[in-house]
Amino acid sequence: MQVNVEDVSSLTKKMTIVLPKDYVEKRLDDAYNNLKSEVSLKGFRKGKIPRKVLEKNYGAKVQYDVAEKMIQDTYFDALEQENIDAVVHPEIKTHKYEDDGSFAYEAEVDIKPQFELGEYKGIEIEQPEIVVSDDEVGKELEELRKQMAPLRSVEDRGIQMDDIAVIDFQGYHNGEPMKQVHGENYSVDVGLGRNGKEFEEQLIGIKKGDDASHEIDFPDHFTNPVLAGKKVEFKIHVKDVKERVLPELDDEFAKDVGEEFNSLEDLKNHIREKAIQKREESQKGDLADKIMMTLVEKHDFEVPRRLIAYEINALVKELENNLERQGMTLESAGMNREVLAEQYKEAAERRVKGDFIIKKIGEQENIKLENEDVEKGFNRIAEQYQMPVSEVKKYFGNRDDLLPLMNELLNEKILKFLTDAAKIKIIPATSTEASSDNDTAKDEQ
Repeated sequence: MQVNVEDVSSLTKKMTIVLPKDYVEKRLDDAYNNLKSEVSLKGFRKGKIPRKVLEKNYGAKVQYDVAEKMIQDTYFDALEQENIDAVVHPEIKTHKYEDDGSFAYEAEVDIKPQFELGEYKGIEIEQPEIVVSDDEVGKELEELRKQMAPLRSVEDRGIQMDDIAVIDFQGYHNGEPMKQVHGENYSVDVGLGRNGKEFEEQLIGIKKGDDASHEIDFPDHFTNPVLAGKKVEFKIHVKDVKERVLPELDDEFAKDVGEEFNSLEDLKNHIREKAIQKREESQKGDLADKIMMTLVEKHDFEVPRRLIAYEINALVKELENNLERQGMTLESAGMNREVLAEQYKEAAERRVKGDFIIKKIGEQENIKLENEDVEKGFNRIAEQYQMPVSEVKKYFGNRDDLLPLMNELLNEKILKFLTDAAKIKIIPATSTEASSDNDTAKDEQ
């Protein structure tokens, strides 16, 4: 095997690989011998069809299949021979059978960028002080009251905030009914905002049995992609209006929430502790994100374009999967793949660059993935999806499925090392910041 390497760019090399005549002939002979025992042609006994007859009938397919197999079988050998550290699958530019019986192909490969690590230990990160106010605890108690409140239908008034409205609705865009904007016996918790603030506010005052119609001009960034950027007319029929009968906020209420609570004070303490735990978990993720952003900003180097394209495709695919679970496609959601690819480009480049940086830190610090790390990963997934660990392991039994998980777990381990080594400065929360923080936490619930 002859290999010639040329630089296309600082991160891309072109390999021209020539496989000798005897190697190619043997591969073709084997393919035709296998074919001879498998196919049947009129006028010939099975296994006795002459080579020239097979070449006439199947030559193009045999040559294509053999070429593909030879490339697969020799590409990695060529990389090893030339000591090339490729980071993504190659792009085969050309391949052909030469007149002298040899076979040649060109492969463009992207390689790891070479860069010097800057300072990565002791990164200074500011974190806000965790404050859970009495007001936040009170809001959570009110949410619990609403959740536990029995409902009763009301006949003598229109819909109010905090009511449950049971409606039939149909959305129209440009006068045409929207197939995916339709519901029957649909419950709206008015004021909660799950169906959009304006949609819910338009229901205020409508009584049971009434029909109503109103238009909403949805912004381009609206969370539901089917509605985003569209003016939609909603025709609504109110089938029922229910109000909550809120229980008294006392020790008996706390006992109804959970038998582990003996008093309202016990319940308040529990709410506070859970809020602190939630903030602490959130801060761990924020800390890792801040460290990654700092590292990316400190390291200026080019990353392989094919890896960026691969990451963009992964982000688009993730969006497609999310839409599919809602019964939609990119097209039905009014999205364009090329526009999305351009929007994701910057984020994809940051993710690729960040991965190179933390992997190099892992090599520098000799951080490796151990069996116990993988076991912990399996257990975490099992707990998250409430399934046996044995089923999780079965799912990741295939090497192609396991490798992305191992990459994720290794990145987490390296980031854990970096967060442990970071210098965290706690910023005391002012009363205004605490109030804002509480409002944000409430919005996220």
